[in-house]
Amino acid sequence: MSTSNAATTSAAASTPVFAAQQTTPVPPTKRKVKRKTWQTAIWLVALIAITAIVLYPLVWLLFSTFKPNAEFGQNPGIIPDNPTIDNYLKVAEGIAGVPMWKFFWNSFVLAALAVIGTVLSSALAAYAFARIQFKGLAIFFAAMIGTLLLPFHVVIIPQYILFNNLGLVDTFWPLVLPKFLATEAFFVFLLVQFMRQMPRDMDEAARIDGAGHIRIFWAIILPLIKPALITCAIFAFIWSWNDFLGPLLYLTSPENYPLPIALRLYNDQTSTSDYGATVTASFVALVPVLLFFIVFQRFLVDGVATQGLKG
Repeated sequence: MSTSNAATTSAAASTPVFAAQQTTPVPPTKRKVKRKTWQTAIWLVALIAITAIVLYPLVWLLFSTFKPNAEFGQNPGIIPDNPTIDNYLKVAEGIAGVPMWKFFWNSFVLAALAVIGTVLSSALAAYAFARIQFKGLAIFFAAMIGTLLLPFHVVIIPQYILFNNLGLVDTFWPLVLPKFLATEAFFVFLLVQFMRQMPRDMDEAARIDGAGHIRIFWAIILPLIKPALITCAIFAFIWSWNDFLGPLLYLTSPENYPLPIALRLYNDQTSTSDYGATVTASFVALVPVLLFFIVFQRFLVDGVATQGLKG
């Protein structure tokens, strides 16, 4: 009797273990997908071809800086027949009595002030639209977005008349002052969308501690929107560095010209254009933009990666 009870007990004890072992799901094994050699070769050739197409203009520009002026129009290839560095020497001397470093300095000043003014004013305006509730918020925001549909050419004449009456023509003020007034609706809209993703609990907690809007904006909002601010700074720098129409309208003295206007002088000074110097000056003007983008491109990636995160 005791023997049968012991057997029954041992069988009952072993049954749940066996059942648990049977019901435990087995994780599926991951199969390693091996790409065939010919598929890898096709992808590699396609990527090389696309890279060559994208980089061809830059490579052509680089090698053309070593071409004599007589080879332009006669040698359509990339490699110059008689390479020379005379174009760099000519560009270093400057033009119209102004050294090249002066043009670089003017472009740098305009670009730096544009970055500071655009980032600061756009962030303040975006904070007002995204975190403060006031009457007419939707109307003002819609009006700001509507300015994106307004071409710059529509306001050229009124702006020029205004700055001319103020005696600011042939100075940097017409090109810099609007940047500090949040006139770039694209950047304001970008920052507004970034700020709206942040929970308002942080604002409420800061107000309980006695913080005002300035304190909240400076200590809480700005550190969290750093990727978006750097994105705005990159585009503001590139747009200001490459701006041609604005300086052409408001600047008349060669010593105030930025690089885009200085490049025109190589084609307007005589009846024959100096293509070698023009190409060389264009390449030299492109180098700072490339370096600026290469240094800050990782912040663009961070901005895209963190744009969907909250908290």
